[in-house]
Amino acid sequence: MKADRRSFLSAAAGAGLAALPAAAAPSPAVQARYDKLDAILKQPVLKRQYFTAPVIIESVELLHLDGAYLCRVRSKDGAEGISVAHSTMNRLFPIFLKDVAPFFLGKDARELDLILEKVFIFGFNFRFSGLALGLPLATVEFAILEMLGRMAQKPVGELIGEVHHKEVGVYMATEWREKPVEESLKLIQGAVAEYDIHALKIKIGGLMFMTTDMYAEGPPGRTEKIVPLVRKTFGDKMALYADSNSFYTVPEAIRVGRLLEQYKFVYFEEPVKFDHIEEIKQVADTLTIPIANGEQDFDYYGFRWLMANDGLDIVQPDNYYFGGLIRSMKVARMAAAFGKTIVPHMSGGGLGFLYDVQFVSAAPNAGEHHEFKSFKTHVKYECKTAPMKVVNGKIKVPTGPGFGADLDPDWVKKHQPVRL
Repeated sequence: MKADRRSFLSAAAGAGLAALPAAAAPSPAVQARYDKLDAILKQPVLKRQYFTAPVIIESVELLHLDGAYLCRVRSKDGAEGISVAHSTMNRLFPIFLKDVAPFFLGKDARELDLILEKVFIFGFNFRFSGLALGLPLATVEFAILEMLGRMAQKPVGELIGEVHHKEVGVYMATEWREKPVEESLKLIQGAVAEYDIHALKIKIGGLMFMTTDMYAEGPPGRTEKIVPLVRKTFGDKMALYADSNSFYTVPEAIRVGRLLEQYKFVYFEEPVKFDHIEEIKQVADTLTIPIANGEQDFDYYGFRWLMANDGLDIVQPDNYYFGGLIRSMKVARMAAAFGKTIVPHMSGGGLGFLYDVQFVSAAPNAGEHHEFKSFKTHVKYECKTAPMKVVNGKIKVPTGPGFGADLDPDWVKKHQPVRL
């Protein structure tokens, strides 16, 4: 129960903990949670037992065609893996080529966990933050996991854990918060009607910093109107989620959270500024609706603090932004240790939906529904072990090697290497 969860700190550390200075040492109970989380972070994710001999990475290429990118990794023994880059690679390819790819050359791919730690030190890469480093790093990692999966003849889910979910439930992720309620609702209905879907996420609040108008707050009263209207339109059987993308202050987030509770929304995503961890906890401590956060995180600190201090219910690393599936799986493991759920954020088109379902398949504490926008993609591929359809609200996870998708070789050949 939420009430029991919220009573943890008051029982363990005293009611005055929230008023202590930020520099104060954690209570013994909280420190024990930190110790447990730190031990989890040290545990490797990649299953080395499938690879008895070194897998030396000989080349890491970035390929380009019509404004989109692929990463191709090859080993000295001729194994190959290709990943599809996030759409933002068109701005980040210099970091990929100069600051990320060179570190992987000559490394044993079986040491992928360690490589993903040490690359932050290489060339002072830690000075890059967010997706500037995470996205190039994830792109290489996906290609390596694809290569290793094909070598072992295993799906990626089996390389990074045990397969707990052969199907992944999805929610339709919608936008349009800048539009009037009636127009938004029609667009939402159209998106939901495209697929056999039983869960939906809407945007609430204003655009905050995601607009050229720094004072834009969205149509007045939009949230208060759309929340009950969406519930009325789709009925009680539709699972509803709400995302404010960090728009609210703590008092406003609590006010809106009460509205979401009234209309039985499943969780409230990014209710306040995504890196204001104490404020996230304040909202979570006050509301009964579960609080989700983590899409913008680029290191373990925020997740670690919020889990140690019991300030978050659902963790949401983005598999691209956070630097790949292995790093995200460590967050999932930390969450599982304290009964939390993982619902990874999904971004970037391409084959993001495929990378996401492979990850979710291996997360025992995965949520009921996961982010989905569509199967529309520029990528020419074939998936032989799953139809890539939403059936009764779920996507079947491919069981083929790697991520389970075969890229059209003629299409791949059209891509040209990117040079600086």
